[in-house]
Amino acid sequence: MPWNCFFKCMKRPTQKPAKWADHYTRKAQKEHYPARSVYKLKEIQHRHALIQKGHKVLDLGCAPGSWTLYAAELTGPSGQVVGVDLKPLSIPVPSHVQIITGDILSLDKILLESIGKEYNAVLSDMAPDTTGNRIVDSTRSFHLCQAALSIAQNFLLPGGGFICKIFQGDGFKSFCEDVASVYHNYKIFKPQSSRKASSEIYIIGKGKK
Repeated sequence: MPWNCFFKCMKRPTQKPAKWADHYTRKAQKEHYPARSVYKLKEIQHRHALIQKGHKVLDLGCAPGSWTLYAAELTGPSGQVVGVDLKPLSIPVPSHVQIITGDILSLDKILLESIGKEYNAVLSDMAPDTTGNRIVDSTRSFHLCQAALSIAQNFLLPGGGFICKIFQGDGFKSFCEDVASVYHNYKIFKPQSSRKASSEIYIIGKGKK
């Protein structure tokens, strides 16, 4: 933070804009979302309408909370949103939202019982810590996606929906085939709000078999 200004004649230094700040970052701040990623889910919801009033939604890798807050808006108080992440959220959430701190890659009995079952939608905007090596990053992303898909298979109601971010790479085609085997329909979608330099893309499964 800049030093306090003790004398009237002194001026605060001009803050440089954040390196990754853009229109969506500023819009998220204005609309009180913790991250710009909310607009990716908004685009997906606008096209596919997977989340409805009264739905029960599981948000995997929910920090910093933008997807969780938007999902809660969509379900309304008659619904329920459960978010799971290694990190606790630092933002207030509505009363119909439950945040669980835990690792989805090592689900134990207590965590499974806390999460529950019979969800209408499972969301995953999870991403690995990136290394800059495209092959390594896409491989790590693929493993996270497999974990998310496995959870969706076990926690979703028949007919439920699945949204998952994946980095394009060697495992991309295989993951699409896995999703296609579990859902009646699946779509590949690149939101306009994704950064142009990003290799991320979203796989959307509709109608769990």
